[in-house]
Amino acid sequence: MSVLIESRGLTKHFDLGNRQIVHAVDDMSLAIQEQEILGLVGESGSGKSTYGKTLLGLLDKTRGEVSYKGKILPARYNSQDFYQQSKKMQMIFQDPYSSLNPRMTIGEVIGEGLKLHSEDSDASIRDQVATWLERVGLHADHMSRYPHEFSGGQRQRVGVARALIVEPEFVVCDEPISALDVSVQAQVVNLLGELKASLGLTLLFIAHDLSMVRYVSDRMAVMYLGSLVETGPSDEVFFRPKHPYTELLVQSNPEPDPDTERHREPVSITGEIPSPVNIKPGCRFAGRCPKVMDICRNTSPQLIALENDVQRHVACHLYS
Repeated sequence: MSVLIESRGLTKHFDLGNRQIVHAVDDMSLAIQEQEILGLVGESGSGKSTYGKTLLGLLDKTRGEVSYKGKILPARYNSQDFYQQSKKMQMIFQDPYSSLNPRMTIGEVIGEGLKLHSEDSDASIRDQVATWLERVGLHADHMSRYPHEFSGGQRQRVGVARALIVEPEFVVCDEPISALDVSVQAQVVNLLGELKASLGLTLLFIAHDLSMVRYVSDRMAVMYLGSLVETGPSDEVFFRPKHPYTELLVQSNPEPDPDTERHREPVSITGEIPSPVNIKPGCRFAGRCPKVMDICRNTSPQLIALENDVQRHVACHLYS
C-alpha cells in the first residue's frame, strides 16, 4: 500500500501573549497508508484532536507540512482550498450535538455537502440522504427531524453519514465514541469498520481507550504532551509496549473480566501532565516516568526504529 497522507515536522503552537506559547503539537511526523486505520491515543490534553484538525487544515500550521498523495498541501487554507479538500477529507467530531446545526433538519445537515460538491437535483440529494440514513442504521423518515430529537448515538450516526455522503478518501474520527454509552460505542465502532471495508476508507481514529483503538485499528500511535512517543502495529503496541508511558497506559486499562479486574492491583500514572506552556528541555515524560535517567531530564529523545523491528518506533533513551 502507498502513503495517502503524511505529516512531516507538523507543529501547532498557540500564542497566549507575554511570551507564553502553548505547545499543542510539536514536530509530528506520521504517515498513514491507503485503506489503513491508524489509532491515535493518549491522555486528555496530549494534542490528539489538535493534530487531527491541523492535519485537515482546520487549524493553521505553525511549522511543518502535510502532503496528500505526494502533493504538499497549503500551509494556510483559503475558501477554495477548503472546497477542494473537503471532497477528499472529512471529519467526524467528538461532540455529536454541538457539531450539528440545531436549526437545520437532519436531511439538510447530511445533504449540505452534496449541495456544495455536486450538481444533483434536490430530489436526487433527498434520495441519497435517505440511503445514507438507512446505511448508518437510522430511517429515511428521520430526514425532517431536528438534532435535539435524537439520542447521542443517533446524532453520532448522523455525523458519520454527513462525513461520508460526499465519498471522501480520508476521515479523521475525533473521539467519536467518548460521549456515548458503552453499548452504543460498540455499535458506532462496528459501523465505521463496515463502512471502511465497503468504501475503502482511510481513517485516523482518535481516542483514549486503548482497548477500543486496538480493536478497530491496524496501527497505533501514542502521543504525550504534543509529541509522538511510540508507533507500531496495534497488537504489538498493546501487548508489548516499549515506551514507559505506553506501558502505564496499557496497565491502567481496565480488564474486561470483572472478576479479574476486582482482584487486580490498581495501576495509575502518578503526577499531573506538565503544562504545555513553554516546555522545558528533556523528555516530556521524565517527571512522571518510573524508569527516568539523568539524560532524560536534559535531552529530548528522538523517535527511532527498533533494531529488531523496523515497524516499531519509540522515543525513549532506553533504546537509543
